[in-house]
Amino acid sequence: MRILATLSAAVLVLALSPAFAAEMGPAKTETTSLGTVLANDKGMTLYTFKHDAKDKSSCLGKCATNWPPFMASADAKPSGEWSIVTRPDHARQWAYKDKPLYTWSKDEKPGDTKGNGFLKGAWEAARP
Repeated sequence: MRILATLSAAVLVLALSPAFAAEMGPAKTETTSLGTVLANDKGMTLYTFKHDAKDKSSCLGKCATNWPPFMASADAKPSGEWSIVTRPDHARQWAYKDKPLYTWSKDEKPGDTKGNGFLKGAWEAARP
């Protein structure tokens, strides 16, 4: 009985933690040299672009080749702080706190944050 009570308390603490809440959305969290950041299902850091407007991506063409958008499936549904941006080509992209999300093509492995601060700080690792 004591083990069950301890286990229940641990589950409750996890459920109320910000890291667990972030994992409930389309992304997960990853611990990096910058601290905790949002990451895709492969553990690759997600970034925001300061030139994007609220729920609108301005990273198109070659920009989107270097900074691939974090795409949402056709059946994905917005929830809480997570929204979906419709790109000019009608593809759907995830946004967190109204900011569209991207990966960086030069990040090589989970937890890399090489894109953080790129282009005089225009790109920042997304944080929960």
